[in-house]
Amino acid sequence: MDKIAIIIVHYNTNEDTLETLESLESVDTSGLKVKTYVVDNGSVPSLVLPSKWAKKVRLLRSDSNLGFAGGNNLGFETASREFDPEYFLLLNSDTLVQPDFLQKLYQALQHHPDWGLATPKMYFAPGCEFHRHDYGKKQQGHVIWFAGGSIDWDNLLTIHQGVDEVDRGQFSQEATMTFATGCCFLIRREILANVGVFDERYFLYYEDVDLSWRVRHHNFLLGFVPQAIIWHKNGGSSQGSGSDLQTFYQTRNRLLFFSERGDILVKLRTWRLSWRLWRHGSAVEKKAVKCFWSRQFGKQAII
Repeated sequence: MDKIAIIIVHYNTNEDTLETLESLESVDTSGLKVKTYVVDNGSVPSLVLPSKWAKKVRLLRSDSNLGFAGGNNLGFETASREFDPEYFLLLNSDTLVQPDFLQKLYQALQHHPDWGLATPKMYFAPGCEFHRHDYGKKQQGHVIWFAGGSIDWDNLLTIHQGVDEVDRGQFSQEATMTFATGCCFLIRREILANVGVFDERYFLYYEDVDLSWRVRHHNFLLGFVPQAIIWHKNGGSSQGSGSDLQTFYQTRNRLLFFSERGDILVKLRTWRLSWRLWRHGSAVEKKAVKCFWSRQFGKQAII
């Protein structure tokens, strides 16, 4: 019986985290041994879980905010030592899941031994769409947030396939991709042993892109499994989409990733982009560029 450790990083999102755990209650775990690890990433006040989850959920407390990268790494390390799983499932604390999603991801990895990890199809949670007023009530809950990811090396971008599209079956086939979002993926433990865990220099954002690059660089594929479905509230633990916090880390880490992982032309484009942002960007973008130039990575005070 294979073991799966579910890792959820929590940071000041009590209601969302509890809803995620409630959603996991209905998940089909037949034939699997599953344990959930919630990493309380320096929340104030500390997260307290209902007693009903005392045997099912291991609550880990970090007195400081380790970021998404460090929080998940703490979960990896602790679960490996205590539970010895064959797989890790990363799951954001602001998600809701379909009961069979875990079985679908697990079965896909059994069927595709060359896949290092697998992601589900991810919808916006109803009412959390970027353009929520453009959709009718029947469409809400069926608007795609992620249906596979790609890296655009020419324009220094990462792309969520299908984002903002109403699902009409256009992404109904299993596929491979070039990056997997850390919002949710099932990864073989042996892959992390080969490629390493998250790079904590990123702290928040692009750590999943870098890990995806390393997985593919070690000749494993990234799989998209559309029959596995979850819903994402989007930005629930990072002050929301477009916030200064999100802008800072996405800008700095975008520059870090493409400057390190790209070829010589990509590196040149990255440095040109940094100069353009320094001259014409917002105050937060300029601070991100300054941190990139001065190699100030990890957690930074942005305001």
